[in-house]
Amino acid sequence: MQAHSSFDIIIIGGGIVGLSSAWQLQQAFPEKRILLLEKEPGYAQHQTGHNSGVIHAGVYYQPGSLKARFCKEGAAATLDFCRHHHLPVEQCGKLLVATHPLELERMNKLQQRCEDNGIEVEKLSSEQLLQREPNIKGLGALFVAATGIADYGAVSRQMAANFVSLGGRIELQSEVQHLRESASNIEIRLRNGCRYHTGFLISCGGLMADRLTRLLNIDTDFRIVPFRGEYFRLPERLNNVVRHLIYPIPDPDLPFLGVHLTRMIDGSVTIGPNAVLGWKREGYGQANFNLRDTAAMLTFPGFWKVGVKHWRSGINEWKNSWHRYGYLQLARKYCPQLTLADLQPYPTGIRAQAVLSDGTLVHDFLFHESPRSLHVCNAPSPAATSAIPIGRHIVERVTGKLIG
Repeated sequence: MQAHSSFDIIIIGGGIVGLSSAWQLQQAFPEKRILLLEKEPGYAQHQTGHNSGVIHAGVYYQPGSLKARFCKEGAAATLDFCRHHHLPVEQCGKLLVATHPLELERMNKLQQRCEDNGIEVEKLSSEQLLQREPNIKGLGALFVAATGIADYGAVSRQMAANFVSLGGRIELQSEVQHLRESASNIEIRLRNGCRYHTGFLISCGGLMADRLTRLLNIDTDFRIVPFRGEYFRLPERLNNVVRHLIYPIPDPDLPFLGVHLTRMIDGSVTIGPNAVLGWKREGYGQANFNLRDTAAMLTFPGFWKVGVKHWRSGINEWKNSWHRYGYLQLARKYCPQLTLADLQPYPTGIRAQAVLSDGTLVHDFLFHESPRSLHVCNAPSPAATSAIPIGRHIVERVTGKLIG
């Protein structure tokens, strides 16, 4: 068992948000002893490492929101970071395709939102869409050139290396089991028996964000509800089926963007994700059930209120998850040449969605704090794109407490 260790700052979470925060904190405070704790044996094992690798431009988000601001800043910062460190990255652009009149109406509103957020967008007719993408059909489309693709696992590993090179310390396989805050510090006890003390704690726990706030008895009004995002990969012969990222026009009442065709940084093309309710927070396999996670959802009033509001879309997602033909149709509406045989296995992701007790799905990034801690409580997509400005925001929020 390791003896007591004291640090000025401890970060919980080795995903891209935690690593970005640790790296930037060590840059801002080179004299401070900073430790990052990650319960897995490697970095980016959850949301960061199970997404589609898209560098979002900030198209969808409410003007003035943290998401809108951080996503736009983060897209430029992520591109710069990848280029500076010679990491794989490509600015291929995105087409948002309308396939029926309601989507065409939503597309016009989305164009206005792009303009409100200061994002360059080009409106295409169906003929212009066909010229850009011969295999894609639609009534019209929006082209957003600023969108790109990257390898967020590689980005995370580089951030970890940068952090360590500045003097930071990382402990993997270090799951936090107990937190206790006093007037002078926070005590952290790990499952492996190690104990630490820190003057300030930053939690970037993703799927476990609500449980970490409860360990400190912080009064919050949210729970994490996991949604499985199931993907398929197209066969290699279809790697050139599209030149850009192809997205549907999303339903503005839902936080999910819909099933899309994504050119991956390795040259392959994926379809997905859907959004199926998860019965296990880390349920990446077929056995998607955990008693503790399920009980936590079923005893939370907000879960039932979300279900009442969105039961139709929930049933459709569940049905399409079990019947691949329904899933296929979500992509065939804009790429009709695809067949069931083209849907090849690909790893599933889990979205950590914060839900309030009144059933509100939290759309923006959400933070909570105590006198000696700051918690990132809701950071789903586009958190990977936004990781650098989120880390900068965290540095700004805690600077007064660290030097006061």
